[in-house]
Amino acid sequence: MLFERIVSEGIAHISYLIGSGGKAAVIDPRRDCEIYLEIARRNDLVITHIFETHRNEDYVIGSVELANHCGAEIYHGAAMAFSYGKPVYEGDIFALGQLELRVLETPGHTEESISLVLTDKEVSLQPYMVFSGDTLFSGDIARTDFYGQDRKAEMAGKIFDSISKKILSLGEGIIICPAHGAGSVCGGEIADHPFTTSGYEKGTNRWLSGGKDAFIAARIQESPYVPPYFRKMEQLNKEGAPLLRGQSDLRPLTVSEVNRFRASGCQVLDIRSPASFGAGHIPGSISCWREGVSAFMGWVFTYDLPVILVDDFNLSLDSVHRQIIRLGYDNVAGYLAGGFPQWTKAAQEIATLPTCSVQQLNERLRTESPFLLDVRDSKNWTAIGHIPGAHHRYVGELSSQLEEIPLDRPLVIYCDAGYKGSLAASILARYNYQDMTNVLGGMTAWKRAGFSIEK
Repeated sequence: MLFERIVSEGIAHISYLIGSGGKAAVIDPRRDCEIYLEIARRNDLVITHIFETHRNEDYVIGSVELANHCGAEIYHGAAMAFSYGKPVYEGDIFALGQLELRVLETPGHTEESISLVLTDKEVSLQPYMVFSGDTLFSGDIARTDFYGQDRKAEMAGKIFDSISKKILSLGEGIIICPAHGAGSVCGGEIADHPFTTSGYEKGTNRWLSGGKDAFIAARIQESPYVPPYFRKMEQLNKEGAPLLRGQSDLRPLTVSEVNRFRASGCQVLDIRSPASFGAGHIPGSISCWREGVSAFMGWVFTYDLPVILVDDFNLSLDSVHRQIIRLGYDNVAGYLAGGFPQWTKAAQEIATLPTCSVQQLNERLRTESPFLLDVRDSKNWTAIGHIPGAHHRYVGELSSQLEEIPLDRPLVIYCDAGYKGSLAASILARYNYQDMTNVLGGMTAWKRAGFSIEK
């Protein structure tokens, strides 16, 4: 038996390749699918099956792309009318050499969610592992809010039954292989564990410690953030994403070419650090550090205008571009050749964003009353506390809450460490906010400095 676990950073996505007897199956492939083809070639396997555990919301699934390369059949749950692939039902069985995959219908996260039970018949007829998709994670359970407030209780009840009656009943020793790890937006507190087991989750997962009624009562109180790009992901994953056709190749752009794009309409993504962005950047650009692209680009960028990447030295741009492709952005025009230094050497206009330390902020608050804007998520605002007098607005929702942020007062913006603060300021700059300061180090530095915290 061949087993490969493929982790896609940024979206904390996990896909799997299993193989036996010259055949292989891929479960929940990512869109940049070369890695599956490489693994198959290296092990003399032919990819014959592609399974989707559910219609994803946080990234474009790569089933259509992978099938175009290898000719494999695509399978997904029958409770949704996909425009591609074939539906599967409870109890359907697929053979790969000595391996057997059995379908469990496990609705709750989405209606058509399935899990796949793996048995290695060369060793035993007992189930060995289950690919649980977004139904059960390590230490957490997938969100159940995608069908609206009116169906929260219904979907929570469904996922509870899917887990308790189908997945956990497979045996305490069965290995659970989820589709996401720690950091995913599909779960709030996923543990940083590569694997888990049914028995371990029974004993440690807080969501499984009570009965069904208590579970539903807790789940309907949750209101996780819903980035606007989720709707685009749902559309692409139901209808099938366009083939990439060489879009993984980034094109260098001269300063003149960048300016032509700016004149006709484009989106500039600056992936440098908050300090570098603050010192100088292309006017109108959005600040989003490279590790944050997967989590925050979908809140701000549209799918219609070209995207241009800006870095200092253009190192490892391929990894950033892969994050962008996984979010369905096929509109990357290229990157600024020579990086931001080339922009300054060409005597182009630059914008700046003042920054300050927490010590400087503390001194400023003694004599001034700026509008103090906390752009962290609500969980950290509540659990950690905030700087006294701060106003809370999550960075992803700023564009829809502008009426609550004054244009005629100086703004001091802070987050966890300064990165989301820089992003927030670049968003607000689009709406003519000018007198802004980003706090480097954010709440982390404020707390370590021993300054006052309010809850």
